[in-house]
Amino acid sequence: MASPKEGFLTDEQREVLKIAAQNAEVLSSSPRSPTTLLFPEHHSKGGAGGKASSCMRHMRRTHSGKLVRVKKDGAGGKGTWGKLLDTDSNSCLDRNDPNYDSGEEPYELVGATVSTPFDDYKRSVLTIIEEYFTTGDVELAASDLKDLGSDEYHHYFVKKLVSMAMDWHDKEKEMASVLLSALYVDVISSAQISQGFVMLLESVDDLALDIVDAVDVLALFLARAVVDDILPPAFLTRVKQMLAESSKGFQVIQTAEKSYLSAPHHAELVERRWGGSTHITAEEVKKKIAYLLREYVQSGDTAEACRCIRELGVPFFHHEVVKRALILAMEIPTSEPLILKLLNEASEECLISSSQMTKGFSRLAESLDDLSLDIPSAKALFQLLAPRAISEGWLDPSFLKLASADGEGEDEEYNKLRRYKGEVVTIIHEYFLSDDIPELIRSLEDLAIPEYNSVFIKKLITLAMDRKNREKEMASVLLSTLSMEIFSRDNIVNGFIMLLESAEDTALDILDASNELALFLARAVIDDVLVPLNLEEISSKLPPNCSGSKTVHMARSFVSARHAGERLLRSWGGGSGWAVEDVKDKITKLLEEYETGGDVGEACQCIRDLGMPFFNHEVVKKALVMAMEKKNDRILDLLQECFSEGLITINQMTKGFSRVRDGLDDLALDIPNAEEKFRSYVEHGRKHSWLVPSFSAAVPSPDATAT
Repeated sequence: MASPKEGFLTDEQREVLKIAAQNAEVLSSSPRSPTTLLFPEHHSKGGAGGKASSCMRHMRRTHSGKLVRVKKDGAGGKGTWGKLLDTDSNSCLDRNDPNYDSGEEPYELVGATVSTPFDDYKRSVLTIIEEYFTTGDVELAASDLKDLGSDEYHHYFVKKLVSMAMDWHDKEKEMASVLLSALYVDVISSAQISQGFVMLLESVDDLALDIVDAVDVLALFLARAVVDDILPPAFLTRVKQMLAESSKGFQVIQTAEKSYLSAPHHAELVERRWGGSTHITAEEVKKKIAYLLREYVQSGDTAEACRCIRELGVPFFHHEVVKRALILAMEIPTSEPLILKLLNEASEECLISSSQMTKGFSRLAESLDDLSLDIPSAKALFQLLAPRAISEGWLDPSFLKLASADGEGEDEEYNKLRRYKGEVVTIIHEYFLSDDIPELIRSLEDLAIPEYNSVFIKKLITLAMDRKNREKEMASVLLSTLSMEIFSRDNIVNGFIMLLESAEDTALDILDASNELALFLARAVIDDVLVPLNLEEISSKLPPNCSGSKTVHMARSFVSARHAGERLLRSWGGGSGWAVEDVKDKITKLLEEYETGGDVGEACQCIRDLGMPFFNHEVVKKALVMAMEKKNDRILDLLQECFSEGLITINQMTKGFSRVRDGLDDLALDIPNAEEKFRSYVEHGRKHSWLVPSFSAAVPSPDATAT
């Protein structure tokens, strides 16, 4: 039976194993000793017992049956390289050995840093920035940044771009600002740009160690970002509160506010600070696009038009070219073939990319309701243009699927809403011309669709933002009146939410939309149309970090500022900021001065200086009452001059007469012939076209009761 060490082997297997072991030990002898030494005498010299057996243990039989003596352990003798299968842990490898194998070397663990996605991103953007400063290719930089596919790290790109440019020449500083403006929204979100500048402000102390004028240069970058509308003005106020007053970041914001953004004509100065910038504002680009398209329609030179588009150097803004070209085709039907030819050619030359083409069509589709007010057939024309563009291969077919999905919602409710929008736009335009709030309220009541009151709020403020300060002031005054008359606070809150949700689209057409909308919100709080808690409610219903949320934050800053009430009432230059009683007192004094021999031109200027055209009906009322009391019809000459100059509109004049008519019973107590005088003034007003034609029927009979 086999021993435990030998395992379960047969006699034949043990014999084979024994011979294999003998062969291995013979083969392990050194090649430097080719002759095998035989020691047959050891049998005779060996004694009995342990010594003899020990001697025999070191004897091995060759294949021929002869015995040979080998060193103990069978390896390591002089001139040998050891056993064939030497596993001695103390043995060392000889690199000079012809059979040396480096794989037999002991393993050595070497520490290595694991590369994270952020580390890869940092290395990549460094290359992108260096290449951009060399080539100046905005489109290539934008494409490379998109290809990285790491949008969540773009704040680092903003920081790295600006910090590298700060240590370069003015040319690179200008290039950095242009690139940020180009990447804004399409590649880098507003939140990422804000975060990048926050990181710069936090690290400016370190930057100042290498860049002597770091505070001033970063302040200029901040001001340029505000001027280029990639940072809202409220950003400075918000971040200022986060920084210690002793920090250089705080100094940067102070420098930006006081040295750059508060200076006269600051926008132009900031844009030209780095040596005659070739960068142009969005408004200038829009004007150039409109001009080149009209020139193209007249000349029909497609190559020249493409050259002009290319020279604009704003490939990220080509969607504006598409939108304006399509609108022009709708306005001038004869130009449609030329416009479609230009867009097709621009697409084939890769001048206008597929994404920019789709974006242009999408922007136009979103504005079709408003466009239909000026071009009634706009929607029908657009539905013909889009399929044709797809069939000719210069518009992505996916656009039509999206448009079809949207079109399925055009049911009766949609048509009802569209009609309502058209009617309220007309009502609002008439109000801006007439200043007649009661007439506007009557028009809204006639529509009898209170569920659309929020839509009216959105339309009112959107139209006012695109007009002058006078209309903005009138919109705020109207909002205050409507909140007391027919609109609930929920209507107004929902209207502002709708405005804020579409703030980014509005900003494409109205340069300072975010700031203007924040002023409307803040003014609504000051006028008690909204309460401060409503701002929190509005903010909670908007996506975080969106443009609308930042606008609400800006409005909170306006409301919480010192002397907020007075500043906001004067925000558009048209509001006086005075109490109604103060205005009435000023009107009385200017009329008394004129009645006692004052100059008509000076009196008109005083009325103009009040800055409250929507309150001129008070001038009319007080002038008529004073004419009755003083028995001096000279005051009517002042009304005639105001009407001739357009200082007092027909609606304001009619409203003033109406107020006198409504108070005739009270006036008769002090002026017995008040009604007779009033009738003569009405005839005078009708003769000089002061009053609306329907007013004559509204004059009460002598026995009528005042309302």
